[in-house]
Amino acid sequence: MPIPDYQSIMLPLLKAISDGEVHLFKDVVNILTVKFNLSEEEQKQLLPSGQAFLFPNRVGWARTYLKKAGLIDTPKRGILVITPRGTAILEEKPKQIDNNLLKQFPEFVEFQHYKKQDTTTIEAVASSSSDEQTPEEIIENAYQKIRAALSIELLDTVRELSPFFFERLVVELLVKMGYGGSMKDAGEVIKKTGDEGIDGTIKEDKLGLDIIYIQAKRWQAGNMIGRPELQKFVGALAGQGAKKGIFITTSSFTREALNYIPRNETRIVLIDGEQLAELMIDHNLGVAPHRMYEIKRLDSDYFVEE
Repeated sequence: MPIPDYQSIMLPLLKAISDGEVHLFKDVVNILTVKFNLSEEEQKQLLPSGQAFLFPNRVGWARTYLKKAGLIDTPKRGILVITPRGTAILEEKPKQIDNNLLKQFPEFVEFQHYKKQDTTTIEAVASSSSDEQTPEEIIENAYQKIRAALSIELLDTVRELSPFFFERLVVELLVKMGYGGSMKDAGEVIKKTGDEGIDGTIKEDKLGLDIIYIQAKRWQAGNMIGRPELQKFVGALAGQGAKKGIFITTSSFTREALNYIPRNETRIVLIDGEQLAELMIDHNLGVAPHRMYEIKRLDSDYFVEE
């Protein structure tokens, strides 16, 4: 039979882990390979790039969509487990699970609309017709879809880090963004207790003419940073005689926090989880190139005869 698309894989995948036990992703791929009766030739079929097997890649996308809808969880890398919501869906005995069914869950809708400023949403990509787009538009839209999924996966991973690892990650990201120069002399993570709400510092420039203080909150998505947290941070900056700070979180900020402006000369920059993931991708922190496509155009100048 032909290799199924990722939406056709969703229901069999959920059923494969319906016992509530912890399952290895590779074992689930093997179970589904048998389920769909894939031939040896089909199992060896590659993506057009030739750098990954097609079927495991589609299982991976089915896993991502089910996770974003809250039907499965991935407590560790390569591990799958069904959630109570996933069990409840199976009890309804659906004929299939696809994107339309998953849209009943707010988390999945948010995932579908996840976007970077001035870029195409995942939903727009999914609904667009290839007949209405140029080949370059199709490639660009597909790139944005992959990037959005990577951003969310990256943020989920960061939220599982230890507090100290996360604080070092934040300093390293700022170094990659051009603050301070090398990691050795650019910044430090404050390890001692009683740090008065300061998690790290970084030099504003390579000469160290000024110091920027950092607050890093590794919070889950549902716990938003409110105005009181920012006021504490401003107070901590005042205690250090500092006027510049960066508040970075893996969650998000309340409207009151976003509208908060200190009355003194203190300036603070707020970076939420979505922005953090985008910056990590832009500056190649915690991510690595998977494959690259080179698009070439005709060089008209070459064919000009003297």
